[in-house]
Amino acid sequence: MGFKRFLAAFGIGGPSVDTVLANPHVYPGGTIEGHIELQGGEVDSRIDEIALSLATRAEIEHDEGESQVQAGFARVPVTGPFHLAAGERRSIPFRYPVPWQTPLTEAGGAPLPGAVVGVRTEVAVAGAIDKGDLDPLRVYPVPSQDRLLEAFARLGFQLKHTDVEQGHISGTRQEFPLFQEIEYYASPRYAHEVNELELSFIADPSGMDVVIEFDKRGGLFTSGQDVYGHFRVDHADADRIDWAAQVASWIDQALERHRGLFGGFGHQPHGHYGHDDHGGGGMGMAAGAVGGLAAGFIAAEAIDEVGDLLEGDDE
Repeated sequence: MGFKRFLAAFGIGGPSVDTVLANPHVYPGGTIEGHIELQGGEVDSRIDEIALSLATRAEIEHDEGESQVQAGFARVPVTGPFHLAAGERRSIPFRYPVPWQTPLTEAGGAPLPGAVVGVRTEVAVAGAIDKGDLDPLRVYPVPSQDRLLEAFARLGFQLKHTDVEQGHISGTRQEFPLFQEIEYYASPRYAHEVNELELSFIADPSGMDVVIEFDKRGGLFTSGQDVYGHFRVDHADADRIDWAAQVASWIDQALERHRGLFGGFGHQPHGHYGHDDHGGGGMGMAAGAVGGLAAGFIAAEAIDEVGDLLEGDDE
């Protein structure tokens, strides 16, 4: 059930809106169904538009540090202009597509710490938009995502936190100006070389780009460095591959490539290799293909943290 709220634009005695979800449990690429219940106020009202959008809690960087905002994405109009008579009741059904790149909130039978996604009902009146609170959603991984998350757990990586970052990852099929990072403590197998690991899925109907970022430990003569791996997975391969072995191969490949480039002694230059303000372009040096999976690697900052892309969504 949703929560009835009165539209602030009309003041006391104005109409109210209540969004009711048929099922809050959803998957990327699926649908959300429900209906919007409107109750006319004490006088007739003119509604310009009703729309739904998904929203998540995202981190943005600025001169003073970091802060969190409620970031809306994937806005879909539900109605155009209409007249709502005093006291009139109206029920408006909707069927809302869940974008493939919606952040996950659940994995392994438990909530992902820090993950928040919901549906927000927006009502436009006289040129102003009345944005409602979130009706929470529980977003579960599709099989290909689930198998990869299981593989990281099998390799000994322990879940630490999740967040949604503002920006674009170059060379991926990213649709929105934000992406989710799933953060892990290093597996004992890699703890001598890696502090933490961050995982991002940039999914689409046929598959997903898998981006792995390693917070690499520094050595006696070096400081810590960031290392990136970029791989392509088809959804159809979810049950065809030993994913623990494949992920271990990816990690070994990325770290070995880094050793080959930097020898473990020199300090990695700080730059923006693969930087792309528009989300396009290449993402590093090709590293061949394994089992039909196109793989790539870069040892620099692949993530373009662009500013003010979510302006107007601050709470």
